[in-house]
Amino acid sequence: MTMAQHNKAQSKLGLINEASRADIDRWIAKYPPERKRSAVMGALRVVQDQNKGYLTNELMDAVAEYLDLPPIAVYEVATFYSMYELEAVGKHKICVCTNISCMLRGSDEVVAHLNKRLGIGLGETTNDGRFTLKEVECLGACVDAPMFQIADQYHGKLTPETIDAILDGLD
Repeated sequence: MTMAQHNKAQSKLGLINEASRADIDRWIAKYPPERKRSAVMGALRVVQDQNKGYLTNELMDAVAEYLDLPPIAVYEVATFYSMYELEAVGKHKICVCTNISCMLRGSDEVVAHLNKRLGIGLGETTNDGRFTLKEVECLGACVDAPMFQIADQYHGKLTPETIDAILDGLD
């Protein structure tokens, strides 16, 4: 095997589908060419969505290769921010804010209700793979505390009744 064949065999770029590449390219275009690294957060989100909500080492390597970055530069971002998942999550990931504003307005009760309703704790996924419950520091929506996020939707001023209605409305 020649060096070129070996390098091609080692490439992870094939793990990023065409639609995801186009989406990543839109992120790259937002920055000057020498600042391609700035697209890493967007690129990670894109490949995470492509992979049903979580990242693998191979996908992070593919992002590094696509953005011409050392893999560690991608791993640092993926492991620092709570929006990235490094293992499989449920179809609906419920991110519950437990920071000070939400805590003072009842996030403990929100978590307790979700624990009882779903039968799982924070950081766990239901046996049917439908829900993952995740604690997050702050979602920046303190005016609607207590609140949580499911997919791209914020839900605030939560009560047991509104939580049940939200969950019942999910497929």
